[in-house]
Amino acid sequence: MRMTSLSKMVCLIDGEHYLPVTKSALNTLDCLEHIELVAAVFIGGTEKLRDATPESIGEQLGLKVYFEADHDKIPYDLIVKVAVDHQADVVMDLSDEPVVDYSQRFNIASLVLEQGIIYEGPDFSFQPLDEHDILEKPSLKILGTGKRIGKTAVSAYAARLIHQKQYNPCVVAMGRGGPEEPEIVRGDQIEITPQYLMEQSEKGVHAASDHWEDALMSRILTIGCRRCGGGMLGQVFITNMKQGALKANEVDADFVIMEGSGAAIPPIKTNRHVVLIGANQPIINIEKFFGPYRIKLADLAIITMCEEPMASPEKVKRIEEFIKDVNPEATVIPTVFRPKPLDSVEGKRVLFATTAPDSIKDVLIKHLEDEYNCTVVGTTPYLSNRPLLQKDIKKYIDDVDVMLTELKAAAVDVATKDALEAGLEVVYCDNIPLVIRDEDKLDPAIIDVVDKAILDFQSK
Repeated sequence: MRMTSLSKMVCLIDGEHYLPVTKSALNTLDCLEHIELVAAVFIGGTEKLRDATPESIGEQLGLKVYFEADHDKIPYDLIVKVAVDHQADVVMDLSDEPVVDYSQRFNIASLVLEQGIIYEGPDFSFQPLDEHDILEKPSLKILGTGKRIGKTAVSAYAARLIHQKQYNPCVVAMGRGGPEEPEIVRGDQIEITPQYLMEQSEKGVHAASDHWEDALMSRILTIGCRRCGGGMLGQVFITNMKQGALKANEVDADFVIMEGSGAAIPPIKTNRHVVLIGANQPIINIEKFFGPYRIKLADLAIITMCEEPMASPEKVKRIEEFIKDVNPEATVIPTVFRPKPLDSVEGKRVLFATTAPDSIKDVLIKHLEDEYNCTVVGTTPYLSNRPLLQKDIKKYIDDVDVMLTELKAAAVDVATKDALEAGLEVVYCDNIPLVIRDEDKLDPAIIDVVDKAILDFQSK
């Protein structure tokens, strides 16, 4: 137990245990000075019960017991209702298989954690996410169900769009290579050239961190933070994002975008949420564990990577239907990403460095050559693998005019550095989310979330 003051506890019990055994467990908990047992919920199993009525079970256990008549189903709604009605601080699960399996326990965890209540068992403890309520401006949070699904690309795209609509946004991003102290990058004032980024890298700055990418792609003010660790729910072990959010209160910006990192969620309370779901992810990671928890947060759910070979149309449809079932209020838009050079590459021979999987390279090459009239001589999907990236650069560097690279991972200290030393031009590349259906309108959907966030903030 991690609580230090008196905590109200609701226990989950089952009929696979003899009631005297359950009673002994409850007595053990009740003897703890910091625990106040307030109720129990019977969640299934009748093998060892002789008189399965709330009154008889409650009398034998000496505790108010709630249960539904159908013992074959986990009473998810009842668990939540009892915990909320009794203002529980923790739900302790004293049940066991076969009444509950791993999947059902994650379902219970998601529902309990949504209420800000701890969910614990004999060898596990899930804590609600930290959410510091400190922003003094309207805000939205961009988070995802995993890494490499396009959060920074969507964040930059959204920031650019919001800026065009005269909302004056800033982005607060956290990354595993972020600065020790929150770092402001004035993308709206400085010219972020390859040479400038190299100067930053030589000073020890991780110049391909997410806030640098946001600043370069969107030309707005960004604030970079760091984080270490990422729990199953999205909690981080350490981060200076709280300090970054406080800086966002002070800077010349009227709207704040809090950007997640990997599957980690910014520990800052915001008015609205945009959630990215990668169609390239294993379906179990979306439908099970804490995938539903993240999806339920969404005002706008953007499905990314919605194309072969990363995801079949059937898989994309299944994901969309699942999102709508879990969160029927959310707007759901499937998308793909396409590269967009920030400067002209027309008529030039290009080496394209990306984090996109090698399986999609032919689609990206065709798009670059068709849309920007260049010749892609080679590609490397190894921006996040320095040794393999250097190997690919060495292979193609004598045959190209331009290093076209996303601003991620080793884009500065390897791709930019090696290209400049070889006398090549360096052009950075954005990733643009595109809808796959004519009826979907991504830009209005993003602005709708922004408008609702502003209304929420004004109504506080």
